[in-house]
Amino acid sequence: MLITCQAGFEALLVRELAELHGTPAVEHGPGWVRIAAAGAESAVPAVPAAGAPPSAATPERLRMCSQLVFAHLTLVSPIEVRGDSVNGLAARIAEFFLASLRNERIEVAWPNIWQGPAELVGLGRRISGVEHALGELVKKKLSRVARLARAEVPRGVSAAPVRGLFVFFADFGRVFVAREAFVHGQQRMADDDLAPSRSYLKVEEAYAVLGREPQAGETVCDLGAAPGGWSYSAAKRGARVLAIDNGPLKGGALDHPQIEHRREDAFRFAPESGVVFDWLFCDLVEEPHHVLQHIVEPWLARGWCRRFVINLKFGRVDAIALLRELQAPGSAFSLHAPGTAMRHLYHDREELTLVGDVRQA
Repeated sequence: MLITCQAGFEALLVRELAELHGTPAVEHGPGWVRIAAAGAESAVPAVPAAGAPPSAATPERLRMCSQLVFAHLTLVSPIEVRGDSVNGLAARIAEFFLASLRNERIEVAWPNIWQGPAELVGLGRRISGVEHALGELVKKKLSRVARLARAEVPRGVSAAPVRGLFVFFADFGRVFVAREAFVHGQQRMADDDLAPSRSYLKVEEAYAVLGREPQAGETVCDLGAAPGGWSYSAAKRGARVLAIDNGPLKGGALDHPQIEHRREDAFRFAPESGVVFDWLFCDLVEEPHHVLQHIVEPWLARGWCRRFVINLKFGRVDAIALLRELQAPGSAFSLHAPGTAMRHLYHDREELTLVGDVRQA
């Protein structure tokens, strides 16, 4: 498998694979990590047999893929293609792709995803050139299939590999190509001119991982709300938001009719007796264990919310050690919100986003 991640966080993905899943990386580069096939040697053949179908992911790999936090996209059984020219690479990829389509009928739109490290100056032009050349080759052979291609990663988290064409350039002349990939839910979101801060993008992205977003009439408690990006995100969907922060709200959150702002300490706030919020939002610039002890544990254990979006900052702690704690059987999430999804989002920096549903008594 070849696993992509946010550039600069490869070392954490390597550690997550090795320390939490017992799966060592055999190679990594800017924004990607490669692991060997289960039970296979580490080397990927430089010239694989064209048209060889992807091997099925083992149950163990399926479980691992569903739990990976720093992974963005996982290419299943990729072949490696090498070439010095745009046309040469396109021809090799086309040979593999067209051969893999034998006996496969495509009737609906399919993902046609091309990626590579933005850190390699000029690589974007190479990728665009090869993608265009491949498109022309596929049109000549299978015009209907070409018309159904979509340059969009499917929204949400895939429980099983998604079938399409997934192409990742490790360098100008080295490309990994797969017909199947796991989608881990990260996605670049569109900004909103009224959003008070960049953090708005994080909660918008988190909805896709959870597979749900606030609805009109639902209630949200936003702890550490200022300047109001998360509150605004919920309020513009018609939810009623209680924003808790001593700081001011700004932009679209300021004086929004769906937002009640209380200037209180988020760590001291507790709902009135019998009140259960539909959503807990929490994005505090605080040491993560302090947030876990004083907010996450009481809110989840006492059932003060039905679901949550929580960000934990790991800039000053060991991120993998923190993950191990969060995933431990005795953690608040394991005890009160089994199935919690933990992700390092596209819009996250040194932070983890956790989304899930609280088990109700």
